[in-house]
Amino acid sequence: MNPKLAQKIAFVFLLIATLCVIVPVLIILFIIVKQGYSAITWEFLTTMPRDGMRAGGIFPAIVGTLSIVLTAISITLPIGVGAAIYLNEYAGDNALTRIIKLSIVNLAGVPSVVYGLFGLGLFVIFLNLGVSILAGALTLSIMELPVIITTARGALSSVPQSFREASLSLGVSRWQTTRYVVLPNALPGIMTGAILSIARISGETAPILFTAAAFYVPHLPRSMFDQVMALPYHLYIMSTQIPNVPKNLTFGTALVLLMLVLAMSLVAIVTRVYFRKRRKW
Repeated sequence: MNPKLAQKIAFVFLLIATLCVIVPVLIILFIIVKQGYSAITWEFLTTMPRDGMRAGGIFPAIVGTLSIVLTAISITLPIGVGAAIYLNEYAGDNALTRIIKLSIVNLAGVPSVVYGLFGLGLFVIFLNLGVSILAGALTLSIMELPVIITTARGALSSVPQSFREASLSLGVSRWQTTRYVVLPNALPGIMTGAILSIARISGETAPILFTAAAFYVPHLPRSMFDQVMALPYHLYIMSTQIPNVPKNLTFGTALVLLMLVLAMSLVAIVTRVYFRKRRKW
């Protein structure tokens, strides 16, 4: 076959595959925006739900989602990056480290409901944290840890070995080389992992269903040991458990959740671009 013809055929198949991914997403977004934009008002965003969640706003669910997600990422990011630094910069290539790396990859594919049951048993019951923000955040932290470690290791591995050799040849310690040479150059890739983690855990329902979320809480959380409403669980309840809910409220809640995920991801993307511009290679 003519190489140019084969290349064109391959490009056509790649275009079709791309459209098969993008078009359904665009259709879903269009439906959510079309059905839910009418519900987005100041009252909807800043007031408590009322009338059995058939009216009012979703402010407690927004605050609860932000509390859980931000707490989870603040716990996971330093632990995940620290583990990635150890595995990539210090640990030798032996049977133990290979088992650890394989386990990390396998943990990334565990269903979220399993993490939810694990969090229920460990944090809620065994550690007696109760159904709370802290228990939910710790559960989500364990769930997103494999993604953070994997992407951080990839980012650290992408830093040229010559950078390390040049630093060590000047008499700089291994930790100083990692701290001042390797880590700053790997930050854009690490931020990519953080973005993926935020996007994943923001919409999770099963883990927080067992560990953090409540059907209705008439006040904002006062401490890390309080139950909270959360947008994914609130959306599930409105869609399946409450009759006669106006359709625009359900789609409006979904639209707010998407906007929240997009806003948090945008902050992480801007941070990644900033560090990437500072990179010297």
